[in-house]
Amino acid sequence: MKQIGKFQLIRTLGKGASATVYLALDTYSGKEVALKVLDPELIGSPDFDESTIAQFLNEASLAGKLSHPHIAGILEASVTENSGYIAVEYVPGGDLSQYTRGGKLLSPEDAIQVAFKSCGALNYAFRQGIVHRDIKPANILVVSGTNIKVGDFGAAYLNKAVGTQIANIGSPYYMSPEQAAGLSLDHHSDMFSLGVVLYQLFSGQRPFEALTMDELVAKILNDMPRAPSSHRPELGGDVDRIILQMLAKEPQERYPSWADLALDIARIGRLSVYQSSIPDSEKFESLKTVKLLSRLDDAELWELVHIGKWSRVSPRTMIVREGEPGRSLYLIGSGTAKVTKQGRLLNLLEAGECIGEMSYVEDGRIPRQATVESMTGVLLAEFEKESVESVSLKCRYQFALALLHSLVERLAMADDRLVQGG
Repeated sequence: MKQIGKFQLIRTLGKGASATVYLALDTYSGKEVALKVLDPELIGSPDFDESTIAQFLNEASLAGKLSHPHIAGILEASVTENSGYIAVEYVPGGDLSQYTRGGKLLSPEDAIQVAFKSCGALNYAFRQGIVHRDIKPANILVVSGTNIKVGDFGAAYLNKAVGTQIANIGSPYYMSPEQAAGLSLDHHSDMFSLGVVLYQLFSGQRPFEALTMDELVAKILNDMPRAPSSHRPELGGDVDRIILQMLAKEPQERYPSWADLALDIARIGRLSVYQSSIPDSEKFESLKTVKLLSRLDDAELWELVHIGKWSRVSPRTMIVREGEPGRSLYLIGSGTAKVTKQGRLLNLLEAGECIGEMSYVEDGRIPRQATVESMTGVLLAEFEKESVESVSLKCRYQFALALLHSLVERLAMADDRLVQGG
């Protein structure tokens, strides 16, 4: 079995114009990776295109710099004069291309979640000074269900680097008007490209079809596509409105930021008639409102989204009962609950507040000190200690720090009540 450095090649995953991608085993860590290996014969070829190595170096330069749950991590890279490889996180579920054709389309609910997570990933990249410039279904990888990872940053423009502007990049069907015209690009170009991807994901059709490159470019520059719902009537007006705004010809006519777009997508996710469970977008947005968690970045919040046990609690439902054992910590994502002790009202809890800090910290050795009952419908997240211990060290540290601040605030509140009572 062939080996490159510490990587043992298992099988070929794909082959491009300049590199072959292998499924490989990192013999040090025991983990599988996708190993992109530059074709050494290409470098010495008279047909060698310098932009090819530029893109390879571009992606290699990002090794270890992008840490987000919805971006395929670039683990390490090695580039010499006549060879090179890039080890990327292996994502086993294929890519979004499989869900862009009739018969295999995602439900509108699931497509909304993919859209929301893609926005979060590209927002994170943009805040690192990165414009992807090659967003297409093949570059959005599927972990499982609606969990995705944006990959292949070879064409990315790095604002913080020198000499990263690579010409003739991007895939024709997904190019923004400004990209097709050879103009400078910012996050609005990626937003347009993602709009094309979402058009396909929701409707099973491309917004711009043509027989020649010149005809395609003319349509991208001048034609507004039909509404996605004209291909799939059950989509409704909100999906049409969002995607067509992403596909606006002028960058300033699209959403001002990825955050604005994500909020709009999250809103239709919450209101969606297709919703049968709690969408990840709603979980994420609810955690964003928790003051206690304000120190956590988006990547850490996504870790909490995935480990939490989420439920919708009906009004007048007991959440915890005074005197009973319990080890979990709860966060209220939306709604109102009341706190009583021996039948006496102590407090009202709103969205963003937590329940059960003492029992959680003491690992269940202290019984619940009060009863908490929902007054309205409540979106509730339950965090068990074992689950929290499974997240990254940085996330655990920030979570523990947030919990400490919450306990200090609760103790200060109790002191104030004692003083007032005296």
